[in-house]
Amino acid sequence: MYAGLLNEAYQAAIAAADPLRCLGLQHLPPKPKGRTLVVGAGKAAASMAKAVEMLWPKDAPLEGLVITRYAHGLPLERLRCIEAGHPVPDEAGQEAAQTIAQKVGQLTPDDQLLVLVSGGGSSLLALPAPGLSMDDLRAVTQQLLRSGAPIQDMNVVRKHLSRLQGGQLALMSKAPVRTLVISDVVGDQATDIASGPCDPDPSCFEDARAVLARWDVDPPKAVAERLKAGCLGAVAETPKPGDPRLSNATTLMLATAKASLDEACRVLGQRGFQTLCLGDGVTGEARDVAGVMASLVREIANNRIAEFRRPMAIVSGGECTVTVRGSGQGGRCSEFLLAHGLALEALGVSPCVWGLAADSDGIDGSSDAAGAYFGPGFLERARAQGLDPRRCLDNNDALSLFRALGTDICTGPTRTNVNDIRLLLVVA
Repeated sequence: MYAGLLNEAYQAAIAAADPLRCLGLQHLPPKPKGRTLVVGAGKAAASMAKAVEMLWPKDAPLEGLVITRYAHGLPLERLRCIEAGHPVPDEAGQEAAQTIAQKVGQLTPDDQLLVLVSGGGSSLLALPAPGLSMDDLRAVTQQLLRSGAPIQDMNVVRKHLSRLQGGQLALMSKAPVRTLVISDVVGDQATDIASGPCDPDPSCFEDARAVLARWDVDPPKAVAERLKAGCLGAVAETPKPGDPRLSNATTLMLATAKASLDEACRVLGQRGFQTLCLGDGVTGEARDVAGVMASLVREIANNRIAEFRRPMAIVSGGECTVTVRGSGQGGRCSEFLLAHGLALEALGVSPCVWGLAADSDGIDGSSDAAGAYFGPGFLERARAQGLDPRRCLDNNDALSLFRALGTDICTGPTRTNVNDIRLLLVVA
């Protein structure tokens, strides 16, 4: 019963961010005198492009190219969709990004540029800055991913190693630019989503160097030299807020994590649960966040918070991080869930608790699962199968445990992305 309810709430949250549902005619620019070029990048790029095709007048010119992650493409009629590497960039993305840059550079003031941006676009729209190679970008990206750095820090670096990100794509366009965004980052700042290809960048080269130092990343020589040159003023900075060159660019937010969490709360509330939404900004090391939430569950279970009653649903979003120390299957959602279960056990919490943690894009880290769920007694069942939950957690191998129990969640690509969704039900 409760496993089904968790899945229902999770699916409702994803549906709220479906581009075919949230991208409407009111979001599109009027037909220009000249051409309309559509470009984009992200895990939702194909479904966003599909929505544009469905809404755009059949008798009006429409052309373009979007880049999405492998296995996230869709058949399109008027636009092209290219699949490329994520979270580590590859040559397919580089080639497609180069084509986008060329097409944008050919636009005139009579044309219109429509840019479709969603989470994952940073690695997909990967066009190395002059003097850098794809190997350089890959090396930095891989180290940052393993370090546990938050996405905002990663994107500060990416903007200063790219020809397109940090507002630089918009600078290439002589035509007016409209950007439509599905947000996967805390705070919904356009500059942080896919590294803001059409929005001003408040960070600088010195910030990028500081990020690498903070997360103990040893960059390739070419990267270090570019960042140093930028700090000395020998390389032009990305456009900053207030830059008049971006006066022809506007950005609209289509879907956010908050709207998806609100939809999950609506479903749970209709089923008799009091809901506590902690918001879309719950970040930090996955196992640390899990411990804090276990303490909250204990207080609710023991009736120590007068305004809370059971059955209670605790809903949260945001992207936790994992400092990779083991060799397991990851990712951050399954790691959160296993750590939460262990923390509940250590705190002696005995009531009926159910939990789900899954990424809205259908991919937890680099695995083929969106996440997982658990019910009462799942640790005992794992041990009965010869699994050691603590060892699985220490090896960053939580997914293997949930997969052995048959409680991993495999949705396949959802073709949207508003970050992680965590649901905890305190039933009794």
